[in-house]
Amino acid sequence: MKLVIVLGAQAVGKMTVGQELVKITDLRLLTNHTTWEFVHGHFGGDFGNASDRLKDVIYEEFAKSDNYGLIVTCCLAFGSPSDLDSLSHITNFFKNVNAEIYYVELVASQEIRLQRNNTENRLLYKATKRDIEKSNKNLIDADKKARFVSNNDEISFENYIKIDNTDISANVVAKMIKEKFSL
Repeated sequence: MKLVIVLGAQAVGKMTVGQELVKITDLRLLTNHTTWEFVHGHFGGDFGNASDRLKDVIYEEFAKSDNYGLIVTCCLAFGSPSDLDSLSHITNFFKNVNAEIYYVELVASQEIRLQRNNTENRLLYKATKRDIEKSNKNLIDADKKARFVSNNDEISFENYIKIDNTDISANVVAKMIKEKFSL
């Protein structure tokens, strides 16, 4: 079993790269918005805890399955103990079944991410992002409150790659990841 965790700031391209990686591997994709959009779309309001609990059920069941592996996307605020704990929480489901765990960090400037924030693909899968003005403000505010790009030599994960995907298409990034980790 393999677990590929794609980290990065809002609108950096985590989901799109994950979608491309699914096309060229036997991996499945669970974006950080999959359960959030489901819960929000059906119940409205902030049901973040329900969304997190649904993800836990998916992680637990997937880790017990015969599937090749899973791609998980998440925003990680570097330097945030709670975000690091959340990352450990996810990986523990898969460490318990001796999964190989890979970490991919995507980076792009805020200007590029604001352009990507209103792409057709993003808005198709993320209904809560369709209010572009609100979504752009959220992205800018998040950048002011937290650091979503690792510092040099900050990451000590064994299987890790950092990719500046500013000028690289998602399918090329997916091929880079597949090659780097022999997926």
